Amino acid sequence: MNELHAAKHKDLIYDFGMHKGEDTEFYLRKGFRVIAFEANPELVRLCRNRLKGFIDQGQLTVIEGAILNPDSIKAGQKKALFYKNDDWSDWGTVCADRAERNARHGTSNSLIEVDVIDLPNVMLRYGIPHYMKIDLEGIDTVCVEVLRRFRERPDYISVEANKNSFASLKHEINTLADLGYSSFQAVEQSTIPHAQSPQYPATEGNYVAQRFEWGSSGLFGSELGGDWKSKRGILRQYRMICFLLSEDGILRQTLLRATRLRLLIYRFLRHFTKAEVPGWYDTHARHSRAETGNVLDSQLIRQARRLQLTSIPLDSLKSIKDKVVLIDGGLNAIPLDSLKSKEDKAVLIDGKELAHFMTGHNVGVNSG
Repeated sequence: MNELHAAKHKDLIYDFGMHKGEDTEFYLRKGFRVIAFEANPELVRLCRNRLKGFIDQGQLTVIEGAILNPDSIKAGQKKALFYKNDDWSDWGTVCADRAERNARHGTSNSLIEVDVIDLPNVMLRYGIPHYMKIDLEGIDTVCVEVLRRFRERPDYISVEANKNSFASLKHEINTLADLGYSSFQAVEQSTIPHAQSPQYPATEGNYVAQRFEWGSSGLFGSELGGDWKSKRGILRQYRMICFLLSEDGILRQTLLRATRLRLLIYRFLRHFTKAEVPGWYDTHARHSRAETGNVLDSQLIRQARRLQLTSIPLDSLKSIKDKVVLIDGGLNAIPLDSLKSKEDKAVLIDGKELAHFMTGHNVGVNSG
């Protein structure tokens, strides 16, 4: 299969599973452009109304339809059956087995027909994003697998973890590792509304004061916090989570009535996972190239801090004719004037001297 070429955009995010726009709006307010995917037509209408201003400005593109496996696209399938959950709108799925599981939990589904999205063509048109948030209720891995066809990779990806199947989780982590993702975090989602808040100053886009809604995916990328684990480390953590918390796990099968013992195990798991349990998890993955960029960025910042720096208004840089290098996962020369619209870290090259472009409003320059 021929490798596909699509430009990578640092200011672009893909939101697979837009739902009610909880995450999409956060990304937009931080200054990112967003391509948002949603199969439920009712939720699409809701978001087009809620986020109309961003759509009108061209910052948000909503793509309505379902993601399917590549074989369906190759076969020319244009329509898909979508199980719209009547009780929990975020449980909509194209997977019959997932819909059956939801029914066992006491919810009902309405079967509707939706368009099929040709994801490779979407990526060719809009490019490879900085971050991909994937929450598609059983079809998440398809969005990851499609990246095998492209040379570029997103710096960060998050996918919903299936704690009911360690085999599925292992396949998911192995797929990400094959694509060059080398650092991982398991983030328990139910705690996000009261446990997460955007950091200041921001390292992903602009700072926004945000109280995350229930169901939000929360922080991402370099703002995630927490300890990044190796492939081996994240699999060890998930093995314990699945053993205890899956539908076939020990807590559900043998300790349902042993309240005191169950609470003791919950306390142990809170210490082990640094999160509330039981719950549901997202796996966040960081690409090895993003790690290299972070190391390079830190080295340049330390070098810049050794200089005598003074802060000057960003506007005054328009009269300086030195070269500027953007530091964000790589070294890319950019025109000086374009810094007015940038929130990224950069260094000003003045002969052999470095000056650190601070995120936000000021630039450090050599005072000598």
